[in-house]
Amino acid sequence: MSVKTVAITGNEAASYAFKQINPDVVAAYPITPQTELVQNFSEFVADGVVNTDLITVESEHSAMSACVGAAAAGGRVMTATSANGLALMFEILFIAASSKLPIVMPVVNRALSGPINIHCDHSDTMAARDAGWIQIYSENAQEAYDNIIQAVRIAEDMKVRLPVMVMFDGFIISHGIERVDLLDDVVVRNFIGEYQPNYPLLDVEKPLTFGPLDLHDYYFEHKRQQAEDIKNSKPIILEVAKEFKEISNREYGLFESYHLEDAETAIVVLSSAAGTAKAVVDELRDKGKKVGLLKPRVFRPFPYMEIAQALSHLKAIAILDRSVSFGGFGGPLFTEFRSAMVEFGKIPENINIIFGLGGRDINEQDIRGVYEQLDEIVKSGKVKERVQYLGVRE
Repeated sequence: MSVKTVAITGNEAASYAFKQINPDVVAAYPITPQTELVQNFSEFVADGVVNTDLITVESEHSAMSACVGAAAAGGRVMTATSANGLALMFEILFIAASSKLPIVMPVVNRALSGPINIHCDHSDTMAARDAGWIQIYSENAQEAYDNIIQAVRIAEDMKVRLPVMVMFDGFIISHGIERVDLLDDVVVRNFIGEYQPNYPLLDVEKPLTFGPLDLHDYYFEHKRQQAEDIKNSKPIILEVAKEFKEISNREYGLFESYHLEDAETAIVVLSSAAGTAKAVVDELRDKGKKVGLLKPRVFRPFPYMEIAQALSHLKAIAILDRSVSFGGFGGPLFTEFRSAMVEFGKIPENINIIFGLGGRDINEQDIRGVYEQLDEIVKSGKVKERVQYLGVRE
């Protein structure tokens, strides 16, 4: 296995994955903290390293519209965005998914306005969680690189044919320099294979209609099919991960369990904060505490039964959300996880911790405090406050 080990930022790792994938079309618009990703890729285009048509457009709405047109025409298509840019795409996100177009889009997570904030939280992609896209979250630059490559195979599988978002945290991962093991170009190309268009719009022998009017006589059936399509992507995600392990020696699943099997209490958290939480788990384990962690990777389709089964033996869990569901009962992760555990029938005591909005730091002391609170819940059998906000100044 040929591997090159480098120290690069998350954005550089993502742009290198783009380079190795060599898509037919990339249509994008700059937005912090994603800008560096496509800027780096544009250098590969300018240097003739790839033969991608890079389309610089006037907005993110136009970027996704161009991606839809290029994918419908029969091309392998990618883009990238963040926060307000994703929000500006919102109308077209639904069109891409409903048209079953296998577009791959890294989203560098950033807080949505307002007030204007350029730092990390998950309000952008959580707002888009029901747009019909597969959603995969990454803890670090290595996972961002690996997930983008896998996303191409997942999206283009003939049993799936759906767009995929790959997330990693703005500035924390996008601009932080980390060790990344890069695969050989040929290995990546062989893994993703040649693009096989499905019903390309430019096939004059088989004329098609894209974007038709779809009223009450068929719209409901088409939405029902779409729901089945994304649900049925789950085994394909696992198959692709298994094949990716063969070329990389890196293992991926629907989620990652960290010292969870014999744990009594655990934290559930997405993305980069999971790395900090793992350090605390190791520290508390050394002190004899039976603590664990579950890091979701695939949020859509949501693997509710697998997750509920993995958590069912615990006495108490804290579900950490880096976004708010205004007017809802807790954050997006919390509501999904509680619902999953109700379905499974075994419900550990649970709390929701909202943290890190707008880039507010979460440190090891904060996470220790969460585990201490879980210990107190186990001892007392009582939850004082179900939904809490961590690190908010009085």
